[in-house]
Amino acid sequence: MTSTRATLIQVAERAGVSLASTSRALHGVGASKAMVERVRAAAEELGYSADAIGRSLRMKKTFQVAFAVADIGNPVYVEMMRAIHEVLAPHGYRVVVMSTGDTSDSTIELVRSLGSGFVDGMIVSPLRTDDGLIAEIQQAPVPVVVIGRAMDDRGISSVSTDSAGGIGEAVRHLHTIGRRRIGFLNGPVDTTPGASRQRGFDAAVNAGDLAAVRIERETAEDFTVGAGLEAARRILARVPEGAPQLDALVAANDLLAIGAIRAVRELGLSVPEDIAVTGMDDTELGRVFQPSLTSVSLGASERGRAAARLMLQLADDPDQPAQQVSVGAELVVRESTTTATERGER
Repeated sequence: MTSTRATLIQVAERAGVSLASTSRALHGVGASKAMVERVRAAAEELGYSADAIGRSLRMKKTFQVAFAVADIGNPVYVEMMRAIHEVLAPHGYRVVVMSTGDTSDSTIELVRSLGSGFVDGMIVSPLRTDDGLIAEIQQAPVPVVVIGRAMDDRGISSVSTDSAGGIGEAVRHLHTIGRRRIGFLNGPVDTTPGASRQRGFDAAVNAGDLAAVRIERETAEDFTVGAGLEAARRILARVPEGAPQLDALVAANDLLAIGAIRAVRELGLSVPEDIAVTGMDDTELGRVFQPSLTSVSLGASERGRAAARLMLQLADDPDQPAQQVSVGAELVVRESTTTATERGER
């Protein structure tokens, strides 16, 4: 039987370029944008598909990079995944999404499994980071890039952000618009985001120029909408006798904030007229929610792209020194903290 499958040589002939140029263009490496478009158009016309197994055997690479997170349903990780794919795909890499769970031990097991050779590298955003996990990453057989905690003192390439400073921006915004009875809804404080966001809130409300009348804190079981709803119910029910209700809630992420808005409405109160609510991560879900959510952007897409670029550099030279990238935080003000009158709407 004769195979009718198109070959790389046929693609090169159809595109009118050399075999080497065709290979580079299909892999997105060392070729101009015009060359890539020309070769890929020829490949599509001929129905050519690369022999991924043969390519992997020849180059001793899988052309797969793992993206490991605690909760693959969290929209902030979805935004990161899209950005990572956008950077890696033109270079011929597939992104394999994996769930680590919420414990350090489960992440350690995943890092140890890298020795089986199923991926060429891993981008991981661990919820909890301890010395055991750091040690495993340091001796991993393939490159690992961490999104979350800065690892400059551990010799690990990482992408971090100032979530503590971001929480401070949210508190100062609420104070500026006249809110003085502020509650904080955090996730577990033994996690990397929980610890940093707690530090940010405490520093902000203890600043000398912030005259807050009443401060409340509540910890949710995790960083989900359901946990935010339950935690918000608890903090809103904890009103001293004869005292007014809180007039603002700062949530440690957008999912907690959405749960908090539901809890406010259960009491017959409105957002933001009675209680203003802020989130963190500036997710697409928060942007389309009603009311749209004032949130601190931590540059999820930018962090994903930065991590992917670091991974490409390590793939080319695994022995290069670890690099650190820091992405800034920015408050984005929307409907959940400003009334129609304050926004100048008619």
